[in-house]
Amino acid sequence: MNSLSVIDSKDLARLRRAGYAIVGEYKHSAVKTCTWTKNALCGRGVCYKQAFYGIASHRCLQMTPALPFCTHSCRFCWRDTTITLPKWKGAVDEPAQIIDESLAAQRKLLVGFKGNDAADKKLVKEAFSPNQAAISLAGEPTLYPLLGELVREFHKRDFTTFIVTNGTNPQALERLANENALPTQLYVSLCAVDEATYRKTNAPLVKDGWKKLNETLELFTSLKTRRVVRLTLCKNLNLDDAAGYARLIEKTGAEFVEAKAYMPVGFSRERLGPAFQPSHDEIMSFARELSEESGYVLAGEQRASRVALLCRDDGVAKNRLIKR
Repeated sequence: MNSLSVIDSKDLARLRRAGYAIVGEYKHSAVKTCTWTKNALCGRGVCYKQAFYGIASHRCLQMTPALPFCTHSCRFCWRDTTITLPKWKGAVDEPAQIIDESLAAQRKLLVGFKGNDAADKKLVKEAFSPNQAAISLAGEPTLYPLLGELVREFHKRDFTTFIVTNGTNPQALERLANENALPTQLYVSLCAVDEATYRKTNAPLVKDGWKKLNETLELFTSLKTRRVVRLTLCKNLNLDDAAGYARLIEKTGAEFVEAKAYMPVGFSRERLGPAFQPSHDEIMSFARELSEESGYVLAGEQRASRVALLCRDDGVAKNRLIKR
């Protein structure tokens, strides 16, 4: 065990071999270059978040301040959940240090593109100065005790921020609101319409996860930022009952809903695999049904990521996009 990290030294080495750059003195934070960042630099398409929300894929920093900490052990997660701890343990790195080292790590990860003939040199130069932080690489970011300070520090540096939460820590979201530290965009993952499906799909590591998730859904409507409900959908598991999802989504007042297919990548292949992956056509069929049940309108899709975007039909949500 590394004395400064709750992650075993062998696991840290394995994570590094898998492309993670571990940052910070206490090694609870990490950066990993997204495939879509690499694709964007070489003209091979952009992330659906660029198409839907206006961020620049090549300038996106994919990171986490809570690498080993999560209250779920989701079956569809592509990450190695064997290192997961459901509560914070150990010391805490300061936000400024995490960001400084994350930026340095991102540049090191991308340095090879300077010599890549397929890469657009202008985009590569811009990529060395990211302006969007996806605080979603691994773990549950709301478990990081200084998340509000991290968000504010990113914003001071002229970053936009996306946070993805599994919804089991509503108190942390309330703190972000009270600290004026809500991210530019806040996602909540919703992968079940009832507790039995939630337990099968998300494999919670806390007893009251379903209760806390529903508290987050009800809290969502009061949070003054752009809000998205993300459905990660698996065949033969949770790809059904559009009416049930619509009832839960109604609680949130979210501007957007993403219906996204499970992808059999990484460690998820050991838990689910290709038989659980919906086709894009199946996702679109479900999204149309969800639109009818919820009143949200279909606003976009990206076949490569097997994702559909639904938008609240109030004449306001579509205008809440990032303007650079």
